Amino acid sequence: MSGQGQRLNVVPTVTVLGVVKSRLIGATKGHQLLKKKSDALTVQFRQILKRIVQAKETMGESLRASSFSLTEAKYTAGENIKHIVLENVNGSASVRVRSKQDNVAGVKLPKFEFFIDNGESKNNLTGLSRGGQQIQLCRSSFIRAIEVLVELASLQTSFLTLDEAIKTTNRRVNALENVVKPKLENTISYIKGELDELEREEFFRLKKIQGFKKREVEKQMLLNKKYAEESVMKQASFSNDGGVSG
Repeated sequence: MSGQGQRLNVVPTVTVLGVVKSRLIGATKGHQLLKKKSDALTVQFRQILKRIVQAKETMGESLRASSFSLTEAKYTAGENIKHIVLENVNGSASVRVRSKQDNVAGVKLPKFEFFIDNGESKNNLTGLSRGGQQIQLCRSSFIRAIEVLVELASLQTSFLTLDEAIKTTNRRVNALENVVKPKLENTISYIKGELDELEREEFFRLKKIQGFKKREVEKQMLLNKKYAEESVMKQASFSNDGGVSG
Protein backbone atom coordinates (compact mmCIF):
# COMPACT_ATOMS: atom_id res chain seq x y z
CA MET A 1 0.00 0.00 0.00
CA SER A 2 1.24 3.46 -0.82
CA GLY A 3 2.24 5.32 2.31
CA GLN A 4 3.19 2.20 4.25
CA GLY A 5 6.25 2.81 6.40
CA GLN A 6 5.79 6.56 6.29
CA ARG A 7 4.78 8.67 9.26
CA LEU A 8 4.65 12.23 10.46
CA ASN A 9 7.70 13.69 12.15
CA VAL A 10 6.23 14.29 15.64
CA VAL A 11 7.25 14.10 19.28
CA PRO A 12 5.79 10.93 20.84
CA THR A 13 3.62 12.35 23.63
CA VAL A 14 0.08 11.69 24.82
CA THR A 15 -1.04 15.13 23.64
CA VAL A 16 0.30 14.59 20.14
CA LEU A 17 -1.31 11.14 20.10
CA GLY A 18 -4.70 12.73 20.78
CA VAL A 19 -4.17 15.30 18.03
CA VAL A 20 -3.16 12.66 15.47
CA LYS A 21 -6.16 10.50 16.42
CA SER A 22 -8.45 13.49 15.86
CA ARG A 23 -6.87 14.06 12.47
CA LEU A 24 -7.38 10.41 11.58
CA ILE A 25 -11.07 10.62 12.54
CA GLY A 26 -11.44 13.73 10.37
CA ALA A 27 -9.64 12.06 7.46
CA THR A 28 -11.88 8.99 7.77
CA LYS A 29 -15.06 11.08 7.74
CA GLY A 30 -13.75 13.14 4.84
CA HIS A 31 -12.93 9.96 2.91
CA GLN A 32 -16.44 8.61 3.47
CA LEU A 33 -18.08 11.87 2.38
CA LEU A 34 -15.90 12.19 -0.71
CA LYS A 35 -16.62 8.55 -1.59
CA LYS A 36 -20.36 9.21 -1.39
CA LYS A 37 -19.92 12.37 -3.45
CA SER A 38 -17.98 10.44 -6.08
CA ASP A 39 -20.73 7.80 -6.24
CA ALA A 40 -23.44 10.44 -6.59
CA LEU A 41 -21.52 12.24 -9.35
CA THR A 42 -20.91 8.95 -11.15
CA VAL A 43 -24.62 8.14 -11.11
CA GLN A 44 -25.45 11.60 -12.49
CA PHE A 45 -22.64 11.23 -15.04
CA ARG A 46 -24.11 7.99 -16.39
CA GLN A 47 -27.60 9.49 -16.55
CA ILE A 48 -26.31 12.48 -18.54
CA LEU A 49 -24.37 10.17 -20.86
CA LYS A 50 -27.54 8.22 -21.57
CA ARG A 51 -29.45 11.45 -22.25
CA ILE A 52 -26.66 12.65 -24.58
CA VAL A 53 -26.98 9.49 -26.68
CA GLN A 54 -30.75 9.96 -26.87
CA ALA A 55 -30.36 13.67 -27.69
CA LYS A 56 -27.93 12.91 -30.52
CA GLU A 57 -30.35 10.43 -32.01
CA THR A 58 -33.17 12.97 -31.70
CA MET A 59 -30.94 15.68 -33.17
CA GLY A 60 -30.26 13.60 -36.26
CA GLU A 61 -33.96 13.02 -36.80
CA SER A 62 -34.80 16.71 -36.19
CA LEU A 63 -32.14 18.01 -38.60
CA ARG A 64 -33.24 15.50 -41.22
CA ALA A 65 -36.87 16.54 -40.80
CA SER A 66 -36.05 20.26 -40.86
CA SER A 67 -33.91 19.88 -44.00
CA PHE A 68 -36.69 17.97 -45.72
CA SER A 69 -39.21 20.61 -44.59
CA LEU A 70 -36.97 23.36 -46.04
CA THR A 71 -36.86 21.52 -49.36
CA GLU A 72 -40.65 21.26 -49.36
CA ALA A 73 -40.99 24.98 -48.55
CA LYS A 74 -38.65 25.92 -51.39
CA TYR A 75 -40.60 23.72 -53.75
CA THR A 76 -43.92 25.21 -52.66
CA ALA A 77 -43.00 28.89 -52.24
CA GLY A 78 -40.38 29.04 -54.95
CA GLU A 79 -36.72 29.97 -54.90
CA ASN A 80 -37.54 33.47 -53.60
CA ILE A 81 -38.33 32.07 -50.13
CA LYS A 82 -35.08 33.56 -48.78
CA HIS A 83 -36.15 37.09 -49.67
CA ILE A 84 -39.67 36.49 -48.36
CA VAL A 85 -38.32 35.37 -44.97
CA LEU A 86 -35.78 38.20 -44.71
CA GLU A 87 -38.47 40.78 -45.40
CA ASN A 88 -40.45 39.53 -42.40
CA VAL A 89 -37.56 39.50 -39.91
CA ASN A 90 -38.02 42.31 -37.38
CA GLY A 91 -34.36 42.48 -36.30
CA SER A 92 -34.53 40.63 -32.96
CA ALA A 93 -34.44 36.88 -32.47
CA SER A 94 -37.55 35.25 -31.08
CA VAL A 95 -35.71 32.04 -30.13
CA ARG A 96 -33.49 32.69 -27.10
CA VAL A 97 -31.33 30.76 -24.67
CA ARG A 98 -30.83 31.46 -20.97
CA SER A 99 -28.42 29.77 -18.61
CA LYS A 100 -28.70 28.71 -15.00
CA GLN A 101 -26.88 26.37 -12.65
CA ASP A 102 -27.86 23.07 -11.06
CA ASN A 103 -26.18 21.85 -7.88
CA VAL A 104 -25.28 18.15 -7.82
CA ALA A 105 -23.40 17.04 -4.68
CA GLY A 106 -21.78 20.45 -4.38
CA VAL A 107 -20.81 20.66 -8.06
CA LYS A 108 -22.41 23.49 -10.03
CA LEU A 109 -23.49 22.31 -13.46
CA PRO A 110 -24.30 24.86 -16.16
CA LYS A 111 -27.67 24.34 -17.79
CA PHE A 112 -29.06 26.04 -20.91
CA GLU A 113 -32.78 26.58 -21.36
CA PHE A 114 -34.53 27.20 -24.67
CA PHE A 115 -37.46 29.63 -24.80
CA ILE A 116 -39.36 31.69 -27.36
CA ASP A 117 -39.74 35.41 -26.86
CA ASN A 118 -43.39 36.25 -27.45
CA GLY A 119 -42.65 39.69 -28.80
CA GLU A 120 -44.07 41.30 -31.89
CA SER A 121 -43.44 39.17 -34.96
CA LYS A 122 -44.57 39.22 -38.57
CA ASN A 123 -43.67 35.59 -39.20
CA ASN A 124 -47.31 34.53 -39.14
CA LEU A 125 -47.83 36.48 -42.38
CA THR A 126 -44.75 35.07 -44.10
CA GLY A 127 -45.62 33.50 -47.44
CA LEU A 128 -49.29 34.34 -47.07
CA SER A 129 -49.64 34.65 -50.79
CA ARG A 130 -47.88 31.40 -51.62
CA GLY A 131 -46.66 28.46 -49.54
CA GLY A 132 -47.31 30.09 -46.17
CA GLN A 133 -48.35 26.89 -44.44
CA GLN A 134 -45.26 25.05 -45.61
CA ILE A 135 -43.00 27.92 -44.49
CA GLN A 136 -44.56 27.85 -41.00
CA LEU A 137 -44.03 24.08 -40.85
CA CYS A 138 -40.41 24.61 -41.87
CA ARG A 139 -40.00 27.23 -39.16
CA SER A 140 -41.47 24.88 -36.54
CA SER A 141 -39.12 22.10 -37.67
CA PHE A 142 -36.04 24.30 -37.31
CA ILE A 143 -37.23 25.57 -33.92
CA ARG A 144 -37.50 21.97 -32.77
CA ALA A 145 -33.99 21.29 -34.11
CA ILE A 146 -32.63 24.34 -32.25
CA GLU A 147 -34.32 23.15 -29.05
CA VAL A 148 -32.62 19.75 -29.37
CA LEU A 149 -29.26 21.42 -30.09
CA VAL A 150 -29.57 23.61 -26.99
CA GLU A 151 -30.44 20.57 -24.89
CA LEU A 152 -27.46 18.68 -26.31
CA ALA A 153 -25.12 21.62 -25.65
CA SER A 154 -26.38 21.78 -22.05
CA LEU A 155 -25.88 18.04 -21.55
CA GLN A 156 -22.38 18.02 -23.05
CA THR A 157 -21.29 21.01 -20.96
CA SER A 158 -22.60 19.29 -17.81
CA PHE A 159 -20.90 16.07 -18.95
CA LEU A 160 -17.49 17.74 -19.22
CA THR A 161 -17.94 19.57 -15.89
CA LEU A 162 -18.94 16.34 -14.15
CA ASP A 163 -16.05 14.44 -15.71
CA GLU A 164 -13.55 16.93 -14.31
CA ALA A 165 -15.28 16.99 -10.90
CA ILE A 166 -15.25 13.18 -10.71
CA LYS A 167 -11.53 13.06 -11.55
CA THR A 168 -10.76 15.66 -8.89
CA THR A 169 -12.89 13.89 -6.27
CA ASN A 170 -11.36 10.50 -7.05
CA ARG A 171 -7.86 11.97 -6.71
CA ARG A 172 -8.79 13.28 -3.27
CA VAL A 173 -10.34 9.94 -2.29
CA ASN A 174 -7.22 8.06 -3.39
CA ALA A 175 -4.95 10.54 -1.60
CA LEU A 176 -6.87 10.12 1.66
CA GLU A 177 -7.10 6.35 1.32
CA ASN A 178 -3.55 5.59 0.19
CA VAL A 179 -1.45 8.43 1.64
CA VAL A 180 -3.04 10.47 4.43
CA LYS A 181 -4.78 7.71 6.41
CA PRO A 182 -1.86 5.21 6.29
CA LYS A 183 0.56 7.95 7.31
CA LEU A 184 -1.62 8.92 10.29
CA GLU A 185 -2.11 5.27 11.26
CA ASN A 186 1.65 4.66 11.10
CA THR A 187 2.20 7.77 13.22
CA ILE A 188 -0.28 6.55 15.83
CA SER A 189 1.42 3.13 15.93
CA TYR A 190 4.82 4.82 16.30
CA ILE A 191 3.63 7.06 19.14
CA LYS A 192 1.96 4.14 20.96
CA GLY A 193 5.14 2.08 20.62
CA GLU A 194 7.29 4.91 21.95
CA LEU A 195 4.90 5.57 24.84
CA ASP A 196 4.90 1.85 25.74
CA GLU A 197 8.70 1.86 25.67
CA LEU A 198 8.80 4.95 27.88
CA GLU A 199 6.34 3.30 30.25
CA ARG A 200 8.53 0.18 30.48
CA GLU A 201 11.61 2.32 31.09
CA GLU A 202 9.75 4.27 33.79
CA PHE A 203 8.59 1.02 35.42
CA PHE A 204 12.13 -0.34 35.38
CA ARG A 205 13.47 2.93 36.81
CA LEU A 206 10.90 2.88 39.61
CA LYS A 207 11.78 -0.72 40.42
CA LYS A 208 15.45 0.22 40.59
CA ILE A 209 14.66 3.18 42.83
CA GLN A 210 12.49 1.05 45.10
CA GLY A 211 15.25 -1.58 45.33
CA PHE A 212 17.82 1.10 46.14
CA LYS A 213 15.57 2.63 48.81
CA LYS A 214 14.92 -0.80 50.28
CA ARG A 215 18.65 -1.49 50.50
CA GLU A 216 19.25 1.94 52.04
CA VAL A 217 16.54 1.29 54.65
CA GLU A 218 18.00 -2.12 55.48
CA LYS A 219 21.45 -0.60 55.70
CA GLN A 220 20.16 2.16 57.97
CA MET A 221 18.37 -0.39 60.15
CA LEU A 222 21.58 -2.39 60.49
CA LEU A 223 23.48 0.75 61.44
CA ASN A 224 20.80 1.65 63.97
CA LYS A 225 20.87 -1.84 65.39
CA LYS A 226 24.64 -1.81 65.61
CA TYR A 227 24.58 1.62 67.21
CA ALA A 228 22.02 0.43 69.74
CA GLU A 229 24.10 -2.65 70.59
CA GLU A 230 27.22 -0.52 71.03
CA SER A 231 25.26 1.86 73.25
CA VAL A 232 24.06 -1.02 75.40
CA MET A 233 27.56 -2.42 75.64
CA LYS A 234 28.94 0.96 76.63
CA GLN A 235 26.22 1.38 79.24
CA ALA A 236 26.93 -2.06 80.65
CA SER A 237 30.67 -1.40 80.74
CA PHE A 238 30.10 1.91 82.51
CA SER A 239 27.89 0.21 85.10
CA ASN A 240 30.53 -2.50 85.74
CA ASP A 241 33.28 0.08 86.17
CA GLY A 242 31.20 2.00 88.66
CA GLY A 243 30.55 -1.16 90.77
CA VAL A 244 34.21 -2.03 90.99
CA SER A 245 35.12 1.42 92.20
CA GLY A 246 32.57 1.24 94.96
